[in-house]
Amino acid sequence: MRGLLQLTEVVKDDERALLSRDGKFVRVLGPGRHVLLDPMRRLTTETFKVVRGELGWDRYATIASVAPKAAADNFVAVQTQASEVAIVSFDGQPTHLMAPWQTRAFWKGVSKIEVERIDAKASLRIDKAHLARLDLAKANPMVSQAIVEAHETALVFVDGAFVERVGAGRHAFWNVDRTVKVQKLDLRPQALEITAQEILTKDRVSVRVTLTAFWKIVDPQKVVDGSTDVAQTLYKVAQFAIREAVAARTLDDILAARDRLDAELRESVAKRTSELGVVVDELGVKDVILPGEIRELINKVVEAERTAKANLIRRQEETAATRSLANTAKLMEDNKLLLRLKELESLEKLVEKVGRIDLHAGQGQGLEAILKGLFRLEGDKAV
Repeated sequence: MRGLLQLTEVVKDDERALLSRDGKFVRVLGPGRHVLLDPMRRLTTETFKVVRGELGWDRYATIASVAPKAAADNFVAVQTQASEVAIVSFDGQPTHLMAPWQTRAFWKGVSKIEVERIDAKASLRIDKAHLARLDLAKANPMVSQAIVEAHETALVFVDGAFVERVGAGRHAFWNVDRTVKVQKLDLRPQALEITAQEILTKDRVSVRVTLTAFWKIVDPQKVVDGSTDVAQTLYKVAQFAIREAVAARTLDDILAARDRLDAELRESVAKRTSELGVVVDELGVKDVILPGEIRELINKVVEAERTAKANLIRRQEETAATRSLANTAKLMEDNKLLLRLKELESLEKLVEKVGRIDLHAGQGQGLEAILKGLFRLEGDKAV
């Protein structure tokens, strides 16, 4: 507030004011009420919030040049050199990460300011103590980081050159005066479906074959160096292998010997992918799709074969039954008692289907005479 002959300035606890006369820095005004004699209206003030506050470097440099003690008493100046980074903390909390060749000035007086300087060129990996203090949730061009899961591995490249392989965990690297790239790879077995493609067999039949493969990475560095997309490379290699295998076989060979075809495919693909850093654990034919007319012909052939087999079995059974009857007849011819027993067996079966039987004996004949008529013995010999 300006009076007739004086300037009054009230500075709060969380503020500081810069006093200037005719545009030239005079001093820093601390908290309190300041009454300044200014009959010529030559004084001006500028107030700043100082809790974790910052003053522009150009303004600070001007103050430091004309009043070095005032600059040292009121500011913490940070200047980083080549390949140097700085972590600026307020009251123990990391707040700013400064890159090389940066300059910043922070107000003293309210917050405790700490500055930790790090030579990023001397150490590629960010120390665990520093890693815990950095807010890596925010994208920062000075830091390359990766969280590697238990089923993964990661390769670290500096300026395009491979440096090291790291395992599961949290990893961070200084991306200062260098370009650091962290590439993660999944080490779990992975499935690959090779969709149906039309191929001509040796006997000029068009078939569509679908493959299934299971593969995994065994040499991550070879995978990165050998192919930009290893899954797509495997897909193409498997396509070439199945085309060669099918073209060299007839349709009957393909349908009859799929195990041998699978083994040949695995061997062929393994040779072609040996330099890719992967291994194909399983590879086989999933489906063989035939044209409609070929499928109908095969169904007819199968049906005819089944019919012929059924007829053969029926003839064999008839032959066996006839042979059994012939043997039975021969036994009956030689043994009259056996013949009579067979007659009684037939009579028993007949009686089972009859609800009622009435027996009528002739004049003077009883039940005994009827039974003697059915079966008569002479001595010990049946007739």
